[in-house]
Amino acid sequence: MKHYTLPLSLEQRRELRVGEEILLSGNIYTARDAAHQKMMKEGYPFDISGQAIYYVGPTPTKEGNVVGSAGPTTSGRMDWCTARLLDDGLAITIGKGRRSSEVKEAIKRNHALYFIAIGGAGALLSEKIKNVSCVAYPELASEAVYCFEVKDFPVFVGIDTEGNDIYEEENR
Repeated sequence: MKHYTLPLSLEQRRELRVGEEILLSGNIYTARDAAHQKMMKEGYPFDISGQAIYYVGPTPTKEGNVVGSAGPTTSGRMDWCTARLLDDGLAITIGKGRRSSEVKEAIKRNHALYFIAIGGAGALLSEKIKNVSCVAYPELASEAVYCFEVKDFPVFVGIDTEGNDIYEEENR
């Protein structure tokens, strides 16, 4: 298993291959459907260049915890705007499930990555989140844009910079 600190350089992104298990540390931004709609209309509330967005809407935080359960949302729900985000400099998306052919082409074109977080493991994933701050849209509650400071956050490479897709690999 490889350990990486975000943001990843272009060289680091290019060396990763589909299916590899990664432990991420550093900052990850969050955004789901409502936040993506606002970003497409109002502009980005943070500099997305080289950054990672995790498709998550954390549950309410219990006393003594930093964040509630933080499992991934189905990535395909954000496919309508992902190519634009990648073309504008976003380097990594994190979620679960398949991506569209348009997103795969944008990943290749921009030497970006798609990481898969394990669905159903939200409580475990939340233990890897060490600090949380609201970046934008607090009125959206769990769908606001947050910055998660993570330590050893487990993901798999779902689509690498060459466009290799773990779901297509499984079918072969």
